Amino acid sequence: MSEIRLSFKEMCAKFDVTPRTLRYYEYIELLSPEKEGRSRFYGPKELARMTLILRGRRFGFSLEDIRQWLLIYEHEGTEAQMREWVALADKQLVELADQKKQLEETIQELQNLRDETAETLG
Repeated sequence: MSEIRLSFKEMCAKFDVTPRTLRYYEYIELLSPEKEGRSRFYGPKELARMTLILRGRRFGFSLEDIRQWLLIYEHEGTEAQMREWVALADKQLVELADQKKQLEETIQELQNLRDETAETLG
């Protein structure tokens, strides 16, 4: 049974990213597709990495944090990678909680100003 291989165009469509984004991820060595002539093909490893990259971005991690985290797996294995993931997640949870607090304060301030203005209008 042959393994899954996606073309550049198929990879962009599957993950809903622009060609520019995909090329950039290759440029900064987050992805390393197989190359046949000018064509690029993405196998199961690259599909898994792309899933992790996009998940990391959604959680607010920098591309450099993601790149370093992926390198740990290659050099030190799964357990070391999981330990680093827990440390990164703990740090990010604190950051997200702080952002949430700031956003809630901003929403409350805007609501108060809106209510005062509406009251002035009668």
